[in-house]
Amino acid sequence: IDSDKKMNHGLSPLRSREERIKKKSDFNSLMGEKMERQYRRRDSDVVEPRRKREMGSGVSSLRSKDDEKVETKPKRSKGSRDIIRGKKMGNKSDKSEVIEEKYPKKKKLDMVEVQFRIQLDQCSKRGDFSTAISLYDSVQKEENLELGQYHYTVLLYLCSSAAVGVVTPMKSGNDSRTFSIMSVGDDVVEGMSEREDCALRVDDNVKRIARMKGFEIYEKMCAEKIPLNEAALTSVARLAMSIGDGEMALQMVNTMKELGINPRLRSYGPALFTFCSKGDVEKAFKVEEHMLENGVYPEGPELEALLKVSVETGTADKVYYVLHKLRTSVRKVSASTADLIEKWFGSKAASRVGKRKWDQALILEAVKNGGGGWHGQGWLGKGNWAVKITYVGADGYCEGCGEKLVTIDLDPIETENFAKCVASIAMKREKNSSFQRFQKWLDYYGPFEAVVDGANVGLFTQKSFSVSKVNAIVNGIRQRLPSKKLPLIIVHHKRIEGGKMEEPANKKIIEKWKNADAIFATPTGSNDDWYWLYAAIKFKCLLVTNDEMRDHIFQLLGNDFFPRWKERHQVHFNFSEWGPEFEMPPPCSVVIQESECGHWHIPVASEQDSERDRTWLCATRMHVENQDFPKRHEDAHLPNNMKSKSPSKIMKQRPSDHGEGSKIHENTQPPPAQETYRNLRNILSASLLSNSNYQTPISDIENAEKLSGCTIDFQI
Repeated sequence: IDSDKKMNHGLSPLRSREERIKKKSDFNSLMGEKMERQYRRRDSDVVEPRRKREMGSGVSSLRSKDDEKVETKPKRSKGSRDIIRGKKMGNKSDKSEVIEEKYPKKKKLDMVEVQFRIQLDQCSKRGDFSTAISLYDSVQKEENLELGQYHYTVLLYLCSSAAVGVVTPMKSGNDSRTFSIMSVGDDVVEGMSEREDCALRVDDNVKRIARMKGFEIYEKMCAEKIPLNEAALTSVARLAMSIGDGEMALQMVNTMKELGINPRLRSYGPALFTFCSKGDVEKAFKVEEHMLENGVYPEGPELEALLKVSVETGTADKVYYVLHKLRTSVRKVSASTADLIEKWFGSKAASRVGKRKWDQALILEAVKNGGGGWHGQGWLGKGNWAVKITYVGADGYCEGCGEKLVTIDLDPIETENFAKCVASIAMKREKNSSFQRFQKWLDYYGPFEAVVDGANVGLFTQKSFSVSKVNAIVNGIRQRLPSKKLPLIIVHHKRIEGGKMEEPANKKIIEKWKNADAIFATPTGSNDDWYWLYAAIKFKCLLVTNDEMRDHIFQLLGNDFFPRWKERHQVHFNFSEWGPEFEMPPPCSVVIQESECGHWHIPVASEQDSERDRTWLCATRMHVENQDFPKRHEDAHLPNNMKSKSPSKIMKQRPSDHGEGSKIHENTQPPPAQETYRNLRNILSASLLSNSNYQTPISDIENAEKLSGCTIDFQI
């Protein structure tokens, strides 16, 4: 028997002839044998306490008590090697003795361990809570088996997910699970930011069992002194959230701090959402304060929960605070958040809060210091709000109220630091000082008013690079530049060398760019993304590309300044039968804006995210005493021809370019509808004042109050 050959294939030499001629065993069994041998090799080389192994590695720590002692590999003698390699091995019993001397008999507990690990991973991947609990119960019957940190963490995750009502199938070990809980208890609604379509909802009976088993597993983990990690404590916090215990959920975060573990955003979610669902404004914002102290910043779902509890309790100062948090961190709000904002502006609490008089010079100074678009001095004005779903024209004016939205300036120091950051990362990744040479080239041939991502344009809707497409975009954007100078084209050198590039037409165009010093070819091994991005930042110019810059390399730049820079500088393009089309940067900053007179404009995020079709929430006071409106505000309060719909249900289409709606973008004068309304208002006002028989309704109101025995409260 050629036992060495079998050993080289990873199969056990103790199998009978009948077993060897059978079909290969199933995948799990084979993997289990391989993993078991791997664990044995590791344990024979490294001797350390079992608890230390559980904390130091993510490998299963399930071991029998008999295996606590370190097993040493028996030394093979020369005679045994001769016997194994010999052609004639003698009888079967002799053969078994020789092989057993080399390979001790496998223990059943080791195979149970490996099988349990594999099956538990499959349960986590499928989101199978019931099977995972059955596996856990079966292992408890094995007196010589103990679970490790990894097993407890996976079980707690499945229990906590089932306890709140939704289990998301996910591969074990993936840290990208994020949740948004808007209510707790039996009617929990959980929204996943990822893989929501795969979410598995469970019934109340499963929730009850999951809570019971979850807390049981946690208590057992503590009793056995298994080290706790962030994932396990977060799962316990979610179990606490399922029973509406926000204090316990927050205690799990404090436990992390005591153990030296840094809490994450998901760690705070259970406590925050629990307090928000219960309407406890004070405790909810205490959690947010705790987050900020530990360097964790709330995002869209957390801010929406804080906004919801503030709106429902009528806490005006908290609503104002959250609106500015949304302005700085989210910029464009979701449709559900827009519904909450619309609900706030339509409430009585919103109409009663605000200053009747304020220092206009102080407001203007605050706007200037903040970079424009907000002042942060609190609610201005009193009275009811007019809330509309509207659009912003190509001239930057709100079509609902006529107010001009602003373009928020980028800080020059921030821009310079951003350019240095890009250059630093690029120089570390580029070879042979190629990026430093590019920087010197820019200093010599610059500045430029626009930069074109040659590869993105030349490969648009096709696999082969097209010089003619790049040329069309270059000539098109050139006509929009003040100096009419050719933009800078950045492309990899392989795109413009050999093959079709040697054709006369293509060669002529490339030579024209080279003669104008308007093209830079990146060398072999370089990533041209760094080159066109750095050039656009350095010259503070337009960047023509459809690349949304969401790759991992752009994630190195952070999520604060980069989106704002893109908004102000990126130009999208397309081709039609009439030639290239450009979507220039928006005429105003697409961010929540608060005007000097206290009005609000909130952009709503959409799937298309096209600025041309973006909807805005426009909220204006019906009467402001402190100041006169800008010129276009004379026509602010027009009859709203849009139906009153919530932002989440709007399916309205933009007016076509040939319709009346397009005239708003072309003419800065008030549109015909506004002018007609203003003339009618003046005529009716004059006729009422000139009519001596006209009587006010005050006497009728007083009689109604006497008749009903109540006071009629209204606002004009």
